[in-house]
Amino acid sequence: MRQRLAALGGHLDGVADPPDAGAMLRLLRTLYAVGRDDLPLGRLFEGHVDAMQIVSRYGSAQQREVLRRGAVLGVWNADLPDDPLRLDGGRLTGGKSFASGAGILSHALVSVDAAGGRQLLLIDLERAPPAIDRSFWRVVGMQRSETHQVRWSGQAVGPADRVGRPGDYVREPWFSGGALRFAAVQAGGIAGLVDATRDHLMATGRADDPHQAGRLARLYALGMAAADAVRRAADGWFGDEVARLPLVAAARAAVYAAGGEAVLVAQEAVGVSAMFVDHPLAARITDLSVYLRQPGPDAQRMRVGDAVAAGVLDVTL
Repeated sequence: MRQRLAALGGHLDGVADPPDAGAMLRLLRTLYAVGRDDLPLGRLFEGHVDAMQIVSRYGSAQQREVLRRGAVLGVWNADLPDDPLRLDGGRLTGGKSFASGAGILSHALVSVDAAGGRQLLLIDLERAPPAIDRSFWRVVGMQRSETHQVRWSGQAVGPADRVGRPGDYVREPWFSGGALRFAAVQAGGIAGLVDATRDHLMATGRADDPHQAGRLARLYALGMAAADAVRRAADGWFGDEVARLPLVAAARAAVYAAGGEAVLVAQEAVGVSAMFVDHPLAARITDLSVYLRQPGPDAQRMRVGDAVAAGVLDVTL
């Protein structure tokens, strides 16, 4: 998996932190294509892109050189509830939960509390390896994302490991706007579900059944609704700054809704066959079901509703 991520990272020249709408769309289409092919890989690739953008924006020349040497990165922000990661006297103690890519990544961006806000650190995981608890990630999907809990016990961290200043990690519009990356991966996952459902119906000679044709039509509409929402947010990123984050929230909400319905329609189309663990659809369904559960869906809908009420977002063709 690390080799595949490193290879994908080699295609990011000029689009890791897009300077214009064309570059933004190219990046999102790359994320979409990876998610369509392999959703767990897409999850890790999106984290790699996130870390690359942060280091490109705030990192030192030495840290940016790490990117050019083919490092595979991720961002680990969620603290362990009972033992949050902290920096005491230049040493890391405590841990992170939901650390995707643990055991795969070469470097991780981690956050610790500091005066002035959360401080990011770029950790070389070979120089300061954490203990990995693999018993945590007992979920029905996204197993191959290797999302575990990690802990450090006094590993040394120097000033050169700090990325930017306290508070840089949550600066807008990049913090909330970064959700557009994983929405693109999720939209790709929906497209992959459409592909696999079509392939199954064709292989079993059921695609010409009128009920199945109707389901394929509905899956197509759902896949396009997700892709169109991501594209509209990408188009608006460099336009009206007031509408920028509401458009990202609208994309998140649209992809969430489309993905949830697409899972149900695919299951109806394929039936119990899709529940056999060795069926190609089984992993696609469970992976997408898990990955759609990003935090704060209600908050995204509220942001969209407020923007519609204020006239910031309007229904257009």
